[in-house]
Amino acid sequence: MDPSGSRYWVQRIAIRGKRTELGIGNASLVSLVEAREAALANRKLARAGGDPLAAKRAEAAVMTFEEAARTVHRMHLPIWKNPKHAAQFLSSLETYAFPRIGGVRMNEVSSADVLDVLTPLWAEKVDMARRVRQRIGMVMKWGVAKGWRKDNPAENVLTGLPKQGLSKEPRKALPYQGVADCIAAIRTSRSGLSPRLALEFLILTASRSGETREATWPEIDLKKAVWEIPAERMKMKRAHRVPLSPRALEVLREARGLSEANGLVFPGSRPGQPMRDKTLSQVIRVLGFSAHVHGFRTSFRTWAQERTNFPREVAEFALAHVVGSAAEQAYARSDLFEKRRKMMEAWAAYLAQERGQVVRIG
Repeated sequence: MDPSGSRYWVQRIAIRGKRTELGIGNASLVSLVEAREAALANRKLARAGGDPLAAKRAEAAVMTFEEAARTVHRMHLPIWKNPKHAAQFLSSLETYAFPRIGGVRMNEVSSADVLDVLTPLWAEKVDMARRVRQRIGMVMKWGVAKGWRKDNPAENVLTGLPKQGLSKEPRKALPYQGVADCIAAIRTSRSGLSPRLALEFLILTASRSGETREATWPEIDLKKAVWEIPAERMKMKRAHRVPLSPRALEVLREARGLSEANGLVFPGSRPGQPMRDKTLSQVIRVLGFSAHVHGFRTSFRTWAQERTNFPREVAEFALAHVVGSAAEQAYARSDLFEKRRKMMEAWAAYLAQERGQVVRIG
């Protein structure tokens, strides 16, 4: 425990005959199971004559995918004759790759990670998916040259995508009647506090995984009960205001001690880096629920349609979907914020009632 009261996992270990202590991570971010796995790996390395401390330093020196991609982009700027091509290289990765693997270290990016980037594109933008794969491969090839890895996870990855012409399998969603039980299981799971809170917040706000995982405290106004997501973090590149229900505010207050005042609301296990989408998916999978994290938005939308009288437009705005034609959008001056606030409070109340709890509205 440090002077501020935060608890950390520390391993006492002998490295080449010398006793030392290795920090494994903040106890609120790293679960007991994860800490034990890390400690076991350190012991195995030390017994084999290796140095876990040196390995940890070497690991810290490896760039994240985003850092590497920006470096590769700068390196090739003098070579690329077409400025448009240079801009497209970076913008495509910023749009499609960075939200999913930008914070992953180069030696940890897997073929499955690359597939996660490409799969949403494959059904609708095949050419863009191919270009993004080629650009990811270019970055990873540089990582191989740097000695950070031995393989290029972007090679042959297209064989893992469905053949064109086949229908895209929808993301699995829980029936809205089962979401409350899922939240209850999440709260009592053995996962770290940060992913548990992030998942409940994601469900309560019907937000996307990346929007939640990358949320920062400057975006949150606890007094006004609003979360303002900047345009650059939104799928449609439009700023989005999210009304926060009383339960969502409780989740945020519980998360307040996990990071600095200007930091991530739900930090990952690496300092300053958001948690990975797989972290949230794993919590759901371990608990035995057959659902995709994104599917909770479907659960919310179905609940709004079947159990409430809120107009369709209110639910669509709550999901940050584009509503109406281009002409209608040009004349629309309201984001129906106050109506959406009532909807999100009703959603939180429904989830609490399903668990037999009492929730305050307004």
